[in-house]
Amino acid sequence: MTVTMTERLTTSAVGPRRRRPRTSLWQRGGVMIALIALTVVTAFPILVVALSAFSPEAEVNSWPPSLVPSQLTIANFVELAERLPVIQQSWNSLVFAGAVTGCALVLNALAAYALARIDFRGKTVIFTILIATMMIPFQALLIPIYQMVSGLGWVNTFLGLVIPRAADVAGIFLLRQFFVSLPRDLDSAARIDGAGEVRIFWSIILPNAKPALLTMALFHFVGNWNDLLWPLIMTSDSEVRPLTAGLALLTGSATGAAPYSVMMAGALVAILPLVVLYLLIQRKFIEGVALTGMKG
Repeated sequence: MTVTMTERLTTSAVGPRRRRPRTSLWQRGGVMIALIALTVVTAFPILVVALSAFSPEAEVNSWPPSLVPSQLTIANFVELAERLPVIQQSWNSLVFAGAVTGCALVLNALAAYALARIDFRGKTVIFTILIATMMIPFQALLIPIYQMVSGLGWVNTFLGLVIPRAADVAGIFLLRQFFVSLPRDLDSAARIDGAGEVRIFWSIILPNAKPALLTMALFHFVGNWNDLLWPLIMTSDSEVRPLTAGLALLTGSATGAAPYSVMMAGALVAILPLVVLYLLIQRKFIEGVALTGMKG
């Protein structure tokens, strides 16, 4: 009886259910073929990199090119380790990308909370100015930022790499859009119970914003892990230089240009941590992207 009443109430509250338009078998098949083709096209460059990394150099440079190697070898990875401090520079990339991501999570979340949940004079003007700065390309700011960092004596240090990238407008915008979508009643109920802004931010807003925070964290980590221009300018010491900058300089190293197969081995080493990270948080990442764009 209870179930019946509940079903009636639910049906009356929601209204008559809409029937989903039926798709034919041909339409489903066409969608599946299109998705498989798109997946193959997207994954093909990664497949070429992986196979070239385990192929002998002669086969990589042969013509016509052969996609499948006649034999698999790890000689390219051995030569890569001899030419480049791979472990040290991979650690540098992890420190650089991880530190930037951690700082961005804190600073972007604080700024987004203020812009989304606190009413103060000039909030709209500040948000508009922040959005307008997204139109300025990073290359236009490169020289002033480098002069500031150099004046502080932070060239060739992790401080010089991390601090200028510790917060960004895109992350603030992403989190602000998600914070706006959360019900205002949460704040009101917490304030009635005597909670302050810090407690509301830490105990209510952040736990409800985990998908958006994970999404922003992944964007920041991948972007800074793959970044080449800023580490290449800020570092000249291999003790601080990230892996991407090390691979870029490998083509003009003192021991001569590295073979193509060795460069592919280095590219594969640089890709693998990002693939593992995405596989670990892919469900939350997709959920965060979907929820962040629901309300503006």
